[in-house]
Amino acid sequence: MMARKKSEFERAAGILLPVSSLPSNYGIGTMGRCAYEFVDFLKAAGQHYWQVLPVGPTSYGDSPYQSFSAFAGNPYFIDLDTLCDEGLLKKSELDAVKWGEDPSCVDYAQLYAVRFDVLRKAFSRSRHQSEPAYIEFCKDNEDWLPDYCLFMSVKNSFGGVEWQKWDDDIRMRRPDTLAKYRRELADDIEFWSFIQYKFFCQWSALRDYAHEKGILIIGDIPIYISMDSADAWANTDQFWMDEERRPVKVAGVPPDYFSKTGQLWGNPLYRWDVMEASDFAWWRRRISFASRIYDVLRIDHFIGIVRYYAIDADADNAINGEWLQGPSMKLLKAIDEARGATKIIAEDLGEVVPEVRRVQIRSGYPGMKVLQFAFDSDASNVFLPHHHGENFIVYTGTHDNDTTIGLVDNARPAVRRFAREYLGVKRSAQLPEAIIRAAMASVCHTAIIPMQDWLELGTEARINRPAILGGNWEWRMGQGLLTDGLCDKIRKYTLTYGR
Repeated sequence: MMARKKSEFERAAGILLPVSSLPSNYGIGTMGRCAYEFVDFLKAAGQHYWQVLPVGPTSYGDSPYQSFSAFAGNPYFIDLDTLCDEGLLKKSELDAVKWGEDPSCVDYAQLYAVRFDVLRKAFSRSRHQSEPAYIEFCKDNEDWLPDYCLFMSVKNSFGGVEWQKWDDDIRMRRPDTLAKYRRELADDIEFWSFIQYKFFCQWSALRDYAHEKGILIIGDIPIYISMDSADAWANTDQFWMDEERRPVKVAGVPPDYFSKTGQLWGNPLYRWDVMEASDFAWWRRRISFASRIYDVLRIDHFIGIVRYYAIDADADNAINGEWLQGPSMKLLKAIDEARGATKIIAEDLGEVVPEVRRVQIRSGYPGMKVLQFAFDSDASNVFLPHHHGENFIVYTGTHDNDTTIGLVDNARPAVRRFAREYLGVKRSAQLPEAIIRAAMASVCHTAIIPMQDWLELGTEARINRPAILGGNWEWRMGQGLLTDGLCDKIRKYTLTYGR
């Protein structure tokens, strides 16, 4: 068992902004000019961290927490202007495409309809196969890239349906069938490999630039992978499935703050006994890979490592699941050995029983304090600043919360009254800024503020509404909002509170 560790973090601050929410001319944020300008803004504002949401390719529902791969990058984030600079696209071709009507909102249906046609044009003009960097990329990622590219190619050949609905021979990965599809879909497989090469070339360049400016990137990895993913299809022995590769139990959480019927996520659950027998080889690969692309890893739903909620695969909601024991310190030992110098954040929100807290403390990983949860009861609320400890990350809110202005606008009178008394302000209109100030002043070593809160935006800028399908993950930051005045304000708060 590991001994309790000293925190690896120093007092600092950062901003939460998904890559998808950056401005761009192409319907969604990319790793292009606006991403570099945001890094410059962070530097000028005295920030140390840029926190992003998972950057994997999104599936049905557009959630970055339901990805076609735990390793691949999102094709939508590839900057098209960069491909123009490389001679793979023409600006006139990009200008002729309709990317969406509203620059403040991602239109995922439109992106799906047009983005891949443009990327295929770039692919048809590329000579990447002879580039030494491409050859090295394929070699460095041979443990996941071939399965992912085959998965996406087969998926396209079946009209995009989930792999559970494919023909039995390919769904069951019979060797002769795999060989047949690799032959028949060779060009499409190469396209998906090209896409990943371009994604990670651009990501590496952006991360290197961030490092030059003293900015570290906090990445978010969901504890679970998507059922409709290359990972589940290619590694079914690692997940709770029957002999026909059908799920037996799936993931979710019981009724809580967000939903009276719980949240039925539908992700396949791990076969922890099988994983432990291999010394958690799959998890080691995942953490090692993520540690190469992020500086800090936020493990979403950390409590699932200690105990997890199992729901029958055919259930209609999450009310009648059962709690089961997870691998706890055994997995954390493997994670520690695989992460190298990369730091870990434990997203410990939800039903935190004493055992979860003990494991989190022994791991040394900081937990989270969310101020939007702090004012709905009384002085005993553990999210209130006087209960904070140094080894935590404090947020005003996360991607699953309303913006802080939206919270205040929609809060019950008793909540607003207690918040005013606690924060020492007279008017509710002063609460959003007071909550930001409380986060920055907290003893928690790291404070992360969502960009929407610094921009003083309301519910219209909310990222996600848990347990509600549709209308999520769409918010985009407008052009020209990163002003000198805002930069000075953030920097002043950062300096005032020693971050």
